[in-house]
Amino acid sequence: MTITDYLFALFFTFIIGVVITPIFIFLAKRLRLVDKPGSDRKIHKKNIPLIGGLSILVTVLIVSSLYYLFSDALTVYKILPKHLLGILIGSVIIIIGGMIDDKKDLSAKWQIIFPLAAIITVIVSGIGIDWVRSPFGDSNLHLDTYKTTVFWFHGLPYRFTLLADMFTIFWLLATMYTTKLLDGLDGLVSGIGVIASVFIFIISIIDTPPQTDIALIGLIFAGALLSFLVYNFNPAKAFLGEGGSLLVGFILGVLSIVSGSKVGFTFIIVAIPMLDVLWTIIRRLMMGKNPFTASDRKHLHHRLLDAGFSVRTAVVILYIISIIFGLMVIWLQQSGYGLLILGFVVLLTFILLTGYIYKIIAEKARKDLD
Repeated sequence: MTITDYLFALFFTFIIGVVITPIFIFLAKRLRLVDKPGSDRKIHKKNIPLIGGLSILVTVLIVSSLYYLFSDALTVYKILPKHLLGILIGSVIIIIGGMIDDKKDLSAKWQIIFPLAAIITVIVSGIGIDWVRSPFGDSNLHLDTYKTTVFWFHGLPYRFTLLADMFTIFWLLATMYTTKLLDGLDGLVSGIGVIASVFIFIISIIDTPPQTDIALIGLIFAGALLSFLVYNFNPAKAFLGEGGSLLVGFILGVLSIVSGSKVGFTFIIVAIPMLDVLWTIIRRLMMGKNPFTASDRKHLHHRLLDAGFSVRTAVVILYIISIIFGLMVIWLQQSGYGLLILGFVVLLTFILLTGYIYKIIAEKARKDLD
């Protein structure tokens, strides 16, 4: 595929998404699948349709189906039809679970059933992390040492690989709950999803040899997210919903796996949000609260609002951070350096950014008291 082919895929997906999203917004309003204002965490003033996940999934499905039926671009290198089927079924499970959660407000112990079912689906389809690149150099850490074949189907083995499957479950839960808990500002998750998808496309296309099928899927997903961002950027006309926020992390996590265990590279791109979620989980556990429910306004993006930044400015700041780290990942990919040093840079950036925001909030509080 040429760069023109990729740009066409991006543009075509974007147009499809822009056209069909209003249909889903209308249906969500009719079905009363909306997010109502009321709590301190919610900054919107009116009912907002919770339909982004379904809109994005249908957009991706339409475009991917056309490519699958009329070309071999989606399965030309690493992707097999069974992988696409696993990703599709897993995505549908997530969206159905998310819509039920949006309607019924499920408890955390019931919410996690759908992400786990989606993860098991993609593992059964043959997607898993068999190895990861060592952060100390060019060597690899192999996770497929202990494995057993469960059954054969159409001449293909389906194996249970203890370490690889456990790491895959952990990684996908981490990416899914990062985007779920990050979804607190208009356009934040969908925008970071666009950025991460584009960088997955770039990393895949500059690889040797180029992973053209993964690059195409990444760009299709970026186009679908970008089309929804038109309606999701502040002031939002539609929200991702629980299913949509989980879907973004699910697809990004899966793409990082099928692209050759580029887990470390994907982690760096979304590192600041992921560290924020990790700190939130630790803080809530220390306070005796459920770490996976939206129970406070102490995420980094909420603190940016408390520091006096507008919603748009706060979102753009986090966009810029993700882009900077994405560019650094590409530089590392080309230079051959390990990720360990960049990991320290990410952690230091998070600490300094958090400290700076808290300093601004403290100064504002003192001025208010005066």
